[in-house]
Amino acid sequence: TVLSENPTTFTITVTSEAGENDETVQTTLKFTYREKYPDEAPLYEVVSQENLDDNDVTDIIKLLEQQAEENLGMVMIFTLVSAVQEKLNEIVDQIKTRREEEKKQKEREAEEEEKQRFHGTPVTIENFLNWKAKFDAELLEIKRKKMKEEEQAGKNKLSGKQLFEMDHNLDTSDIQFLEE
Repeated sequence: TVLSENPTTFTITVTSEAGENDETVQTTLKFTYREKYPDEAPLYEVVSQENLDDNDVTDIIKLLEQQAEENLGMVMIFTLVSAVQEKLNEIVDQIKTRREEEKKQKEREAEEEEKQRFHGTPVTIENFLNWKAKFDAELLEIKRKKMKEEEQAGKNKLSGKQLFEMDHNLDTSDIQFLEE
């Protein structure tokens, strides 16, 4: 967009290529030709920006200074705009890389949390022996409670096998019953 004829002042809007999720960064550059242009660099400034940090704007201005210095004596607006275009594309790539790194970092943290959740006490001989003693004591206590409950309920009856083993007269009792 041409703003004035004397001195020639115009703006050019430069937009990056679309990144992931159609994200773009954009800046509007204002150029003003000096009397001795192209032997003298034009005046330039960043008029507006979209999705850019202050550091990115500073980098763009430094890039413009460098490119203007290198191209003195030649028509340079196209070169300056092309350099800014490349810089904006790099910024979009950096944003994409930053997001991927953040995503990977979150995945690593989630994986670490998962590992911590399943990581228990390392088993050593002392740990095992302490656990075994407590476990045996618990089992013994459970057996004692069960025996007391059975005694109180009157369940101290012998099984059929135990009866036969204790009283050998029962071995022949069924035969005598059948004979009678």
